Amino acid sequence: MFVPFQAKAEEKTQARHRTRRAYGEDRPRFNILPVLTLLCSFFCTPAWTASDQPRILALGDSLTAGYGLSQSEAFPAQLTRKLQDAKVTVNIVNAGVSGDTTSGALQRLDWLMDGPYDLAIIELGANDALRAVDPALTKQNLDRIVTKLKALGIPILLAGMKAPRNLGPNYALRFDRIFPDLAQKHSVHFYPFFLDGIAAKPAFNQADGMHPNAKGVAIIAERMVPFIINALGKEPQ
Repeated sequence: MFVPFQAKAEEKTQARHRTRRAYGEDRPRFNILPVLTLLCSFFCTPAWTASDQPRILALGDSLTAGYGLSQSEAFPAQLTRKLQDAKVTVNIVNAGVSGDTTSGALQRLDWLMDGPYDLAIIELGANDALRAVDPALTKQNLDRIVTKLKALGIPILLAGMKAPRNLGPNYALRFDRIFPDLAQKHSVHFYPFFLDGIAAKPAFNQADGMHPNAKGVAIIAERMVPFIINALGKEPQ
């Protein structure tokens, strides 16, 4: 029987296609997805995954809250980014309240315990000094705050503060000693002076001369990063 050339060509093409499909179905295929997943586990995974990010309580006053700044410029947000640069991903709860004293922070502490924390940063005392609160009361309040947090098993980084020198040398001495004394008493992590590197430097402070601007906060956050990593018991990547 005569079969036109075009028909023969189509028949051969269909046969080749059938052969290729059959060969493809029987031949074991190499799946590259598991290999890519494995490689990504080594090279793409951050220091912590979302499920185990350390949760940090930033307990403080306006210096923590971000007085005069946007939330993205405030201490908790800038510290989060600085830690991220060090491959340390955290979730920081901004528990700063402008104008807060150690007495106020103590009163609201229980309300803040809405879940587990891996670290508490305590930045308090500046407003006590500005109001010339008796350093004995400030120390008592901070002692109770530290005691409560320790009882919950929360590691602590206590940030020191210094009294204005116009309150006199006796007051300044008593106030300044509060923080290292409590850190030693409770064996907690200690950052000697929260405003280290920016205090009394106009370029890093707002017009009031007391609250850091965004550049000042960036310096605070950067200097505190190694202390945070140490307090979390983590090593930078």
